[in-house]
Formats: sequence, structure tokens, C-alpha cells
Amino acid sequence: MKVAVWDTYVTRQDGAIMHFDIIAPDHIKNAEVIHTFGKDYLQLKGQASQQLTSRECRFCHIAQASPEMVESINDKGYYIIEMQGCE
Repeated sequence: MKVAVWDTYVTRQDGAIMHFDIIAPDHIKNAEVIHTFGKDYLQLKGQASQQLTSRECRFCHIAQASPEMVESINDKGYYIIEMQGCE
């Protein structure tokens, strides 16, 4: 499965930066849909009030999905790769 990688940087409530990638099926081109995925993730991390727009989240590239990514996409529509400040 081909997936789109959306590079995302969000300022946390404590001022630190969260860097994560939103992985979604490559046929999803609507950034608002991708932002909804990111907002769902932020809510899980206790950061629901933080802004996530095209300024914080941008398309990066197309990649081949791993089995773990495919499983998450089939379950909830997206997969998150935590890069920095996501603990």
C-alpha cells in the first residue's frame, strides 16, 4: 500500500515542539482530512487545544506502508510516527 507522509510540528501547551508524521492512504489529498487525523492524535496526547493547520502540517512524500501502518490505517484511517516531543 502506498501512503502519504505528512510532516507535522505542533507547539505543545508547555511550549515544547511535538514532531510527528501523519501517515494516510495516498489517495487522501484533502488536507482537512489529514488535519482531523492529527487533531485526533493530539487529543490522545492531552494536547487537543493546540492548533493544527497547513502551517503546522505539510505533505512530505509518498512511501510504502509497513504491515503495522496498514493495520492502523485499516482500523482508524491513519498511522502516527512519533519523532520528537510526543511522550
